[in-house]
Formats: sequence, structure tokens, C-alpha cells
Amino acid sequence: MAPTRPIIGLIPAAGMASRIAPLPGSKELFPLGFRLDAASGTFRPKVVSHYLLERMQLAGVERVYMVLRNGKWDIPAYYGDGSLVGMPIAYLLMKRPYGAPYSLDQAYPFVQDATIVLGYPDILIEPPDAYARVLHHLEASGADVALGLFTTDQPHKTDMVEVDEAGYIRRIEVKPQQTSLAHTWMFAVWTPTFTHFMHQFLAQDEAERLAGTAKRELYVGDVIQAGIESGLRVQSHFFPNGFCLDIGTPDQLVEAMRRYGLPEG
Repeated sequence: MAPTRPIIGLIPAAGMASRIAPLPGSKELFPLGFRLDAASGTFRPKVVSHYLLERMQLAGVERVYMVLRNGKWDIPAYYGDGSLVGMPIAYLLMKRPYGAPYSLDQAYPFVQDATIVLGYPDILIEPPDAYARVLHHLEASGADVALGLFTTDQPHKTDMVEVDEAGYIRRIEVKPQQTSLAHTWMFAVWTPTFTHFMHQFLAQDEAERLAGTAKRELYVGDVIQAGIESGLRVQSHFFPNGFCLDIGTPDQLVEAMRRYGLPEG
């Protein structure tokens, strides 16, 4: 029997938060509601990225790598080694400022043989076991990647996906101005097959950038689309009754404060 791969969380946290600037600190630490402190029995402020870490832990993630940019030292100062959330956390620095895939690839030497759970620290996902469900779907389907899908009415702000009857992703449109598609992906899980594919894809992309032939910033959806075109199997799990909120935009930050502003329980 083959050994079970470790399950590792990857969190890109190198963004500038320009859409909701100015902020007194990193948007990942924006206070959003309260948590019950078990030691004191009192409520304490809860920051937005804490929700993601809880959901990753529920999915069986064993440890997490957060990828930061220079200057976002308030994040490791707050979470430290991860004791606050009961899960080991390590921190990596973004080296190549060409987009989120490059941030994720900073972890390649540490995660290349693991199952990866990708989550964005400024996106709130319901239900709480969404990551666990998609991880189970990845394993059950034998796919290389599985995406958590939600309905959206703002396609120009996200990646839209085309899904066939068997649940396979056939096409990803990155932030289209117009589209007939109705579903977007908000988080992903994948096997080492995709980790290695992304690492090799980025090596080629970086060579083009250094040669001056690459175009815009690269998104994770671009790499997944390239994987589909190369024959990788990308499955989906749709949450018809779930929802997602990106607190990186002012309107959804207001909605998140309305939904999560009261103490839990």
C-alpha cells in the first residue's frame, strides 16, 4: 500500500489590498467578528484569514505555508507558529512579482510531493466543510485538480468556468467582460501532478517575461487552463447553497461585516 501524501495548505498573502486601501495593516488581519477563547471563556476578535485556516484544518490540512511580500510582517507576528489556530504555519517570501502562481511556486521545494489545498485569505467560504468536500472529491474522482464552484453575478471580477456533464472543467475564462457562463471557482485542491506542471509552466513563462514577450499578470486560472489544454484532469464540486465573499472589494466587505460581525454561537 502506497504511503499517504501529506495534505498541505497554501495561502498566497502577498497582495497590496489596493481596492480597500488605506488600511492600518494587512487585509488578511482585518477584524471580522469574534471567536470564543477556550482558555479564558471570553470572546476575542477574529481576523478574516482565521476562517480559512479553520476550514483547512477541518479538511485535514496538516500544516500551512503562507507566501508574503516584503513588509507584511504583521501576519507572522499575529499567527506566529500557528498555535493560535492549532496548526503549524510557516512563511515564505514572494520573489517573482508576476502574479499569484509565482507566489505559490515559492513553496515548491517544500510541497512538491503533497496534496495541496489552495485558499485565499480574503475570501470567505460557506459551508465550513467546503474544502473537506472538494478534497474528498479529488480523491474519489482520481483527478489532478478539483475546484470548488459557486454561482456569481460578477464575472468580470473572477474566473468563470465551463463544466461538462461529468463535472470536468473544459474551459476557464479569466475575468471576462462578457460571458454566458454562470459559475466561478473560489478555491482548489490538487495532486503533485499539477504542482509539477505549474512549476514547469512558470519556468517557461518567466523566460518569456525576461525576454519581453509575456503579456499581463498571470493568474492561477491561466495555469489551470494551460493544464486542461495539456490533458490534465480538472474536476469540480458545485455548492448550490453555498456562498463566497471577497472582502477585498468594498461592497463585499460591508456584506461580510453584516454576516460575520456578531460573536460565534
